[in-house]
Amino acid sequence: MADKIPVDLHGAAATMLTTLYLKALDADFDSPVLGDRYAREAVERIDFDWDALKAPGRWAPLVTVRTAQYDIWARQFLASHPDATVIHLGCGMDARVFRIDPGPEVAWYDVDQPPVIALRKQVYPDRPGYHLVATSATDPSWLDDIPTDRPVLLLAEGISMYLSEADGVALLQSIVDRFPAGELQIDFYNWFGIKTQKTHRLQRQSGATLHWAVNDPSDILDKVTGIRLLAAANFFDAETFSRVPAGFRRSSRLARAVRPLRGMLQYHRYAFGPVS
Repeated sequence: MADKIPVDLHGAAATMLTTLYLKALDADFDSPVLGDRYAREAVERIDFDWDALKAPGRWAPLVTVRTAQYDIWARQFLASHPDATVIHLGCGMDARVFRIDPGPEVAWYDVDQPPVIALRKQVYPDRPGYHLVATSATDPSWLDDIPTDRPVLLLAEGISMYLSEADGVALLQSIVDRFPAGELQIDFYNWFGIKTQKTHRLQRQSGATLHWAVNDPSDILDKVTGIRLLAAANFFDAETFSRVPAGFRRSSRLARAVRPLRGMLQYHRYAFGPVS
């Protein structure tokens, strides 16, 4: 058996280990939401005390509903733009490029902090048209190396809440201003998610702090010029929520009935440039 890969991540970068583990647990369910075999294989290869996360499988839908929804939207975009550029910002250890398996004309960039990219290089194989970018999301210079002659899909899953509002808005505006057309697919926490972050055990364990709250698509439409809303859903309204086990749906009825809780996890999809 090959030697396992050591890992040493802290702060926001460490949260992706929990995300990866919950996807791996989902992959072993009889009826998974995401069914990501790559996550299961990655967990098997990484030398880490996964039990120390104390992340039970029943929590997996909190991650997999979102990821599966963005997989659907990404596939829809690529079906219409088979020669697009994809920027997966804050990719963590997500295996979306392998799950979606885009065509040979797609240029795919997975972007994250250097320690995360170093781990990805050890865990996942290379593939044609696939690029790894080791950088901070708030350092605008990383965009200089990405060609701007194609429509672009920005996927930013599980990263916005770690940014300040100013940095987040500037990042989205820089994509809109730089590329001729494309989509921004990004998720947010509302004010309640940010305010109650210290009550979330997994968030406390990471030591990271959440900053940016978005309560409604209008918060983005009012600040980022040149975009239009294509779709918005909360955790409970996402089409992939129908895949979660019946027991989870029953146990979450109270949260669904309380407005701040219902809207805590938000999934947004925006377009910019000419309508195609």
